[in-house]
Amino acid sequence: MADSSGDVGFGNESGLLVRIRKFNPKEVFTWQLAKTLMMGQGLAGLICGTAISSQYLATNFHVNTPMLQSFLNYALLCTTYTTMLFCRTGDGNILQILRRRWWKYLLLGLVDVEANYTVVKAYQYTTLTSVQLLDCFVIPVLMVLSWWILKTRYRIVHYVAVCICVLGVGAMVGADLLAGRDQGSTSNILLGDGLVLLSATLYAVSNVSQEYTVKNLSREEFLGMIGLFGTILSSIQMLILERSDISGIKWSWQVGLLFSAFALCMYSLYSFMPIVIKLSSATSVNLSLLTADLFSLFCGIFLFQYNFSGLYLLSLVAILIGFITFNVVPAAANPTDSSSSSSSICAESYCDNAAAAEKDVTRKDVAVRISTEEEDVEDELSGTGDKEDRWEEKGSRKRSASGASQGFGEEKNHLVVGWSTKL
Repeated sequence: MADSSGDVGFGNESGLLVRIRKFNPKEVFTWQLAKTLMMGQGLAGLICGTAISSQYLATNFHVNTPMLQSFLNYALLCTTYTTMLFCRTGDGNILQILRRRWWKYLLLGLVDVEANYTVVKAYQYTTLTSVQLLDCFVIPVLMVLSWWILKTRYRIVHYVAVCICVLGVGAMVGADLLAGRDQGSTSNILLGDGLVLLSATLYAVSNVSQEYTVKNLSREEFLGMIGLFGTILSSIQMLILERSDISGIKWSWQVGLLFSAFALCMYSLYSFMPIVIKLSSATSVNLSLLTADLFSLFCGIFLFQYNFSGLYLLSLVAILIGFITFNVVPAAANPTDSSSSSSSICAESYCDNAAAAEKDVTRKDVAVRISTEEEDVEDELSGTGDKEDRWEEKGSRKRSASGASQGFGEEKNHLVVGWSTKL
């Protein structure tokens, strides 16, 4: 037993060494991975644009209207993608979509609108450090929802990659504390932290729904429905909560330019995110978006005179390593789905084979009867031989033909009974 166990251990070690020798970086660091990385960082850059424009509006012009800014984004989505759905025909038309799934998109629009609102509202009650740390809660919620709804099965390497990304966020928060950037309010930290967790959960629900829709239906349907219901819901909430803030805005070309920059960045983010999600997954995209705060910090060094720290670079490297590690090994699909689909395919092929066998037996039975009748006709037309001998020979042929027909009938019944038993 000791020798056998030693052989097993030696075999495992040699297998690992063989894998290391056969490791080919070109098979791991593919163009697909590079494209996913670049597109994910492009999305992070768009989030950086929204953060900078919002900060300029708040600090330089004292404008704090998150619902108005969200309304502009949803209105742009509605103008473009909802109009596309109106121009479609068949099942892709907006009337057909609303007839079948209107209440689902209503709930999804509500989730998306409130996710954007609660994270902005949280800054009024808690600190920037808490927001940055607790916002990572979206990753585990996404993984749980993907496991439950999308049937995604993660491996150990994916959990390790997520931990590396979270450590990178921790380094970023530590750099903020050392640089004295722990901004925000402390009026009600518990409420603020709760709003951040709620926002992370709502974002996770929205992103998983987005992944399911773009991979099973279409990107235009998701964006068109989000634009339609988001515009309706955000306009109602804006009129209720921000009427006084909107009326107090001192409009100028700078304010209009900042609002336009925010709306275009957010519109581009919503438009391109489904493409990246379809290419990878919602969890992968949110891991890449963790670098958005770092991009905002790097821009803030030049725009808002932030203090630089080497931990920012360490945080960026850690998040990128975690993101690449997560995408190197693809997540496995649910094995039960493939087994059930394969069993259904086997059942269908068995039914087809049984039906073909039954048709073949019936065809043989008909052929025997036709041949027997033809021989009878030939005997009638033939005038040679004794009449009684012909009748006896004809009777024996009929009996043999009847026996053959009965045999084929039994074979057919046996096949039908076996097919029914299998079903």
